[in-house]
Amino acid sequence: MVCAGLSEDEMAARAAAPSALTLSGLVGHMAEVERAWFRRVFAGEDVPLRWSRFPGDDFGFTGTADAAYDAWYEECARSRAIVAAAPGLDATGEHPRRGAVSLRWILCHMIEEYARHHGHAEVLRAAIDGTAVPLDR
Repeated sequence: MVCAGLSEDEMAARAAAPSALTLSGLVGHMAEVERAWFRRVFAGEDVPLRWSRFPGDDFGFTGTADAAYDAWYEECARSRAIVAAAPGLDATGEHPRRGAVSLRWILCHMIEEYARHHGHAEVLRAAIDGTAVPLDR
């Protein structure tokens, strides 16, 4: 919703200089986060990260809007399938630093992740064209 109606150039705009953060970067980051938590950690899939060389690198904050959206839609669909197939919220995956994490914990973490970055996206959008997302949605 925050990105609706923006051009590729606007999606790639660095709206809060000197930060390199862009809206397309946020979308790509969320694709990378979906992939990391649901596929790599919870499902134990041996899939490479899409853009990052290692977790924490730039973690998806690069790339075009089209590539970012394609990746995000694909990863969200895969995440939903993984959650639907899980035996329950107490099922666990293995995180390299945190150890065992439950699906419940991952889902709560993802709510936090989306909420945090949605706030960032709203600030970036307002800096691009002055559009504010209504608070009553």
